[in-house]
Amino acid sequence: MDKKELRRAIRDRKRAMTEEEIISRSARLGELFRASEAYQKAKTIYGYLPYNQEVRTVPMLEQAIRDGKRVAVPKVYGEEMKFLYLDDLTQVAKGYAGIPEPISDEPVAEDETALVLMPGLAFDPQGHRIGYGGGFYDKFLSREPNHPTVALCYEFQMLPQLETEEFDIPVDLVLWA
Repeated sequence: MDKKELRRAIRDRKRAMTEEEIISRSARLGELFRASEAYQKAKTIYGYLPYNQEVRTVPMLEQAIRDGKRVAVPKVYGEEMKFLYLDDLTQVAKGYAGIPEPISDEPVAEDETALVLMPGLAFDPQGHRIGYGGGFYDKFLSREPNHPTVALCYEFQMLPQLETEEFDIPVDLVLWA
């Protein structure tokens, strides 16, 4: 199955999920994430705001703020993605491709050791991922390679092995539920 077919198959599986399934699995993933060593060590979380049937990250990011961590989320500017600090996760509007983004353009996050939460459609145990096709995270991590990375996904998004390309940057840890 090529990337295009795989993306379609995973999107179809995600669309078939009920809101209750999404919330339940997201809550479990939040527990796994918060218990992870990567989370425990992080002073800053570069998260993302969920779109469609993605893992519901907002409760995780709110918890990170309560835990005294700084939180930043991405905003797309043309071909580039920047992370912006966000203390109030309601201060967002639809941005690139309809994905929620901060309304403000500042403050730009500048923590080269921030833990990056990686979205994606499919993952494998080696940390390879297939994203949504924009390449924003691979470009960001090629510019800032020192970030630890964690991906959160539903169990059907975890595949035995994915074909990768030279510019694909694997994640350090994949959590699934």
